[in-house]
Amino acid sequence: MLPTRPLPARLAAAGVLLLGTLLASPASRAGDAAAGKDVFKSECAECHSVKEGTNKKGPSLFGIVGRKAGSIGDFNYSDAMRNSGKTWTPDELHGYLSQPAKQAVAGSKMKYDGLDNAKDLDDLLSYLATLK
Repeated sequence: MLPTRPLPARLAAAGVLLLGTLLASPASRAGDAAAGKDVFKSECAECHSVKEGTNKKGPSLFGIVGRKAGSIGDFNYSDAMRNSGKTWTPDELHGYLSQPAKQAVAGSKMKYDGLDNAKDLDDLLSYLATLK
């Protein structure tokens, strides 16, 4: 048996920090975009389009990731959404879609109870990220 050497404390601490960062990052919960397309069809497609410039009851979700909330000029947003100050990052979308819309942005017109299935939510977010 070979003798083992303990890792220097700094190296071990750096490893713990790196592992924590990876586990907490949005990439660590990356989903399957193809499965997310199916989630979109069942959860979102009745009210939202994925085509640029095509709004339905809700605004187009084309280019949603990175877009400022309430910013599509030809869609009639609620004052609450227009003034929310949100930018739709993956983390912001995750928080918004995982709870009832009226809780996520009080005063929102969106009628959605939230997506409580973690895998479906991750898959949906991966699909939304492809819409550019």
